[in-house]
Amino acid sequence: MGVVNLPDQVLPLVRTRANVAQWRTADDYGMHLHEAVDILERAAAADPAEALTVTQKAIASACKVIMRADDSSGIIGDAIRRMLDLHPELAALAPPPRRTLLDWMTRFQFDNECDYFEIDPAAYAPALGQEGMEAYRVKLGEIRATLPPAPTEDEERALYRADRPAWERTITHRHTRFVLDWNDRRLAVADRDVDAVIATHSRERKVAAWLHETAEALAEIGAFDLAIDWARQATHFDLGHQAAKASGYWCELLAEHRPDEELAARLEVVRRWPTASNAATLRTRAGASWPHHEDEVMATLEKRPREAVSFALHGLKDLTLAWSLAHTHSLDDFGLWQELADRYEKVEPLAVLPINIELVLAELEHADANRYRSAARRLAKMRRLASGTSAAEGVDRLIAELRETHRRRPRLQQEFDRARLPSVRR
Repeated sequence: MGVVNLPDQVLPLVRTRANVAQWRTADDYGMHLHEAVDILERAAAADPAEALTVTQKAIASACKVIMRADDSSGIIGDAIRRMLDLHPELAALAPPPRRTLLDWMTRFQFDNECDYFEIDPAAYAPALGQEGMEAYRVKLGEIRATLPPAPTEDEERALYRADRPAWERTITHRHTRFVLDWNDRRLAVADRDVDAVIATHSRERKVAAWLHETAEALAEIGAFDLAIDWARQATHFDLGHQAAKASGYWCELLAEHRPDEELAARLEVVRRWPTASNAATLRTRAGASWPHHEDEVMATLEKRPREAVSFALHGLKDLTLAWSLAHTHSLDDFGLWQELADRYEKVEPLAVLPINIELVLAELEHADANRYRSAARRLAKMRRLASGTSAAEGVDRLIAELRETHRRRPRLQQEFDRARLPSVRR
């Protein structure tokens, strides 16, 4: 038995005339869109054919909406991607006529005003079958044959100045080439063709991200030894953020497929990118062998005081060590000092007073109500910490000096009053 009134349940949630250019309205619409996808996913088992039809209509409507929406939060885009992931699953459960599906795949990618999303042709292999996939390749070849040679950057700039319509056509052609390249990569994966995967994903090997993508694609087809090698190449490409991201994937592959090599790789990653996060991961993965690596890791991190303190505080949960490192290596991270002082006051209340003074003075360098409020609260805390000790008088003297120094900042005086800080005696 089919799902009753599926279009009536889904499409009103997808179609809207609301002003989604407003961020909050767009977010509300996005939540409704996710609700619609939930309904479609539940309908898949009961009536996949109808769910497929409704999903296609929902994708078309949602793509129109997102083009006029402020999707800063990404909620709408995430829901559309969920529908695009669901579409090939439904097509496999209830395969439509091959030509109908091929036409939809082609229109969505090459004749769609909303070009924000890609579909994965490999995911459609179960629905299309071998003959359908061959027909799809033929269609891609026909589209490729219509493209003129790609212009050079100089030729494109000349067109922009001399023939704007011709320049706009080159932009369309550029997008078409991008989509064709994407299809080439995914079809290489669908074919489980190692050479084609490497050729299409690594491209000119100009950036670490392309090597990383090659590794991921190779792992997808089960070529794990090659995937590990390409992830290693991406890691050693340079010291940029793409290589750093690839290093995490390299270590994950080793953990799963060559566990004996993982710790050495993670130690190398710490040497290349000495961060608290990398050190914490190494410590977790090292387990009982961590003491063998601790000295080297700490020595490496101490070149970056923020990372050393952060690792001691969050990775090792050693507050005393973090406090010592912060002073020894002259930590200059305002936010980390705040967190450290707030935690260490439970160990030595008076020891944090000098740091709190620096934090207060830093806050008052800026004429800002929120900073005034923060400084006032910190001074009130300092009074509580110093209460009943020889430091109490010094804290009150500091407050008096700050009130006098900033006597022409009425908002600051107001925040001090709200925090019940003592007034200046005249």
